[in-house]
Amino acid sequence: MENITLLIGIVIVTALVFDFTNGFHDTANAMATTISTGALKPKTAVAMSAVLNLIGAFISVEVAATISKGLINEDSGIDPAVVLAGLVGAIIWNLLTWLAGLPSSSSHALMGGLIGATIASVGVGAVSMSAVVSKVLLPALAAPLVAGIAAMLATRLTYRITRNTDEKDVAKGYRAGQIASAALVSLAHGTNDAQKTMGVITLALISGGVLGADADPPLWVIASAGIAIALGTYLGGWRIIRTMGKGLTDIRPAQGFAAQTSSAVTILASSHLGFALSTTQVCSGSIMGSGLGRKGGTVRWNTAGRMVAAWGLTLPAAGLVAAGAALLTTQGDWGVTVVTVLTVVACAAIWFASRREPVDHTNVNDVEPIAPVAVETLDTAVQVGVPPQPAVEEADAADAEAKPAVSAPLSPTS
Repeated sequence: MENITLLIGIVIVTALVFDFTNGFHDTANAMATTISTGALKPKTAVAMSAVLNLIGAFISVEVAATISKGLINEDSGIDPAVVLAGLVGAIIWNLLTWLAGLPSSSSHALMGGLIGATIASVGVGAVSMSAVVSKVLLPALAAPLVAGIAAMLATRLTYRITRNTDEKDVAKGYRAGQIASAALVSLAHGTNDAQKTMGVITLALISGGVLGADADPPLWVIASAGIAIALGTYLGGWRIIRTMGKGLTDIRPAQGFAAQTSSAVTILASSHLGFALSTTQVCSGSIMGSGLGRKGGTVRWNTAGRMVAAWGLTLPAAGLVAAGAALLTTQGDWGVTVVTVLTVVACAAIWFASRREPVDHTNVNDVEPIAPVAVETLDTAVQVGVPPQPAVEEADAADAEAKPAVSAPLSPTS
């Protein structure tokens, strides 16, 4: 580590900051359904998830290899300043979507940032488009569909198996199953998402000449990435937990178990294959699938539509921010300083904006149940507190005034 320059040091710190935001942004992936059904208390759930994220970071480095060796051509001339710009794009997008309570993809934000910064500073040829398509875009399309269909079928199967069992016994049993499946998702999240930061740090070390071109992440990189994502997870991304746990569908224990099990299997399989997929998209797809799988279940489709829109914007939005940052960071020390200061200011502004309507473990489940009808109206009312329509109130007031006049007795002079 004696060859690490100040710039590479800044990149490493920024990468760990991204990893931290990834942790609290994606806590909902593992724990939203467990918290919403009451299987675990909110603080207990995020603590368990944090520990398992840390353990999962040490299991595999396949996804880290995809980031550090497969996505960007290492001999294209990129340097740590470009990696820094990519991280800035990912961090800003992560915080903006967290502020909005949207379960966006930290993975795609990171990859969009790296791609945008690389194209702006070196050119399109520095990006391995075949790896982008095969390892990023195709899994992004397939994973939530596969997980959603699996969760829908699993939910129907669980209800069919337990149709003659007492509902309270079923709920108690599946709450225990939820805890186990949530633990598996947390472990899977550590094996997939913590590795992305490992890959970015390794890419910076390779581009700065600290490591050889084919090097795997050193142990200190694995440990620091695991600790950063675990700390972020422990703080809990309560805004996104609320959206995934209560905003998409009303989840019951059997659904939560089916959704989390489907998510864990999908994530672990993709980690083994080196696919840097979005755990957010997988878990969101599973939750929607579980809502469709339960008889009488409903999905708040306009919330789902906003999520999908955010997914589509993630790569280009993070890429554009990163491209702008790259134009500055590649100008030298002054450019790196300006980007660093602007990033700190932007992060602080987003945090202060979040304090206006804070969401934490005490109010994370404070969302109205989804009605089977008028879902769009309910969704709007829950979010912004829409009062009754004035026209209705005015009509009621007019009726109240009219009734005494009609029912009053005739005066003696009439």
